[in-house]
Amino acid sequence: MPIPTEITPLGVGGAVPTRDRHLSALALRREGRVLLFDCGEGTQFQLLRAGLLGSRLEAVFITHLHGDHLFGLPGLLSTMGLLERSRPLTLIGPKGLEAYLCSVPGASPEGLPYPVHIREWAADTVDATVYETEAFRVRALPLDHRVPCMGYRYEEASRPGRFNVGAARAAGVTPGPDFETLARGGRVRVGSREVSPEGIVGPERRGAVVAYCLDTAPCNGARRLAHRADLLIHDATFGDEDIERAAATHHSTARQAAEIAREAGARRLLLTHFSARYPDPAALAAEARQPFEATDVAEELVTVRVTPQEATA
Repeated sequence: MPIPTEITPLGVGGAVPTRDRHLSALALRREGRVLLFDCGEGTQFQLLRAGLLGSRLEAVFITHLHGDHLFGLPGLLSTMGLLERSRPLTLIGPKGLEAYLCSVPGASPEGLPYPVHIREWAADTVDATVYETEAFRVRALPLDHRVPCMGYRYEEASRPGRFNVGAARAAGVTPGPDFETLARGGRVRVGSREVSPEGIVGPERRGAVVAYCLDTAPCNGARRLAHRADLLIHDATFGDEDIERAAATHHSTARQAAEIAREAGARRLLLTHFSARYPDPAALAAEARQPFEATDVAEELVTVRVTPQEATA
């Protein structure tokens, strides 16, 4: 079984916090690495409660420059300095992010005791890989909001195909280094014959894909980000009765989020960014499940595990 990717919602509220909801933030964790998507007020406290406030955080992705997605970042940066962080941190977001941080005492990258690398995307960015490692990459595509806003798509590197031990033995290959060579796509010799991985090693299997689409009205950018995603995390600010308000504020209803998931061929949908007018999001989930049954409501500090869909033979 592949190692699961863990998604922990830290704040699921809309622009106004409530007694039970923090502002937008979500942590993604895999094999000790932590990524943070958005950083509303109170995020560092939620990271602390989740056991994720530390040097494992390697990158922060900001969708747009509205305060409920951003105002927690200066405090987080300052706290990590007080915790004597030395590891570099990457910040990714819209043009203006660096200027904002430089205007806040104690949050300017130049004044922090650890390296901070800021990568700003332009408002006219169409599709860009904004962060990449040997294990995964993160793409950004534009969403439909009142200010420049990007959604993000986390894509893990492909995994090797399944190794058919029986087929390898039938071909005369001896377990050990030759098995490993075949598994990596190489060829081995058995007597005077050369054995290739074809028929022994199956096709490459894709890694997990997670799409993060906040804040947005329904749009092609969200559909592209969510294409065949294992998990789509989507703006569900309003219910059906407030569809006109959703359009006016460039947000989505829960049903519209579900329609995006269905159209994009996503496997699962996680609703978030709930307006304070909905103290209980159960009704939103019920509306979303009509077009897309595999829908859940994001709950703060309740982790969702994501595994990639296995390729069918």
